[in-house]
Amino acid sequence: MKVTRLHIVARGLTNCCPNCGAKTLFKAGTFFEVNKECSACGFTIERNNDEGFYLGSASLNYGMTIVLCLLPTALLWYFKKIDGTVAAVIAGVAAIGFPILFYRSSRSWWLMNYYLVFPQHLPANGGKGRAGEDDNV
Repeated sequence: MKVTRLHIVARGLTNCCPNCGAKTLFKAGTFFEVNKECSACGFTIERNNDEGFYLGSASLNYGMTIVLCLLPTALLWYFKKIDGTVAAVIAGVAAIGFPILFYRSSRSWWLMNYYLVFPQHLPANGGKGRAGEDDNV
């Protein structure tokens, strides 16, 4: 395999194309727009009619929001380290702000998770780069 699992993790953590490693997941000058394909290698990033790509990253985003923001805030309130009003404000801001700030990473991490399980689906490893297209591998 040309692209190893270690490469996939490194590329996922840095918001890079899982196939070639170029910083082309997101359109330049935008925060939320994902490129349809990598301009460096042609890898299909945004998959039309593939709800799993969006829903998987959204679930990952919400899970990280709960674990990293809301749970610690609730525990601080429960153990009386912060007041209830302060906890409510922190939780409200975190519930809105963290998913926005973590958006790019969640999209990249979801791709990373998929290709960690199916590295042979990457075009650089002989696949077609889309789930379900290369089931004969």
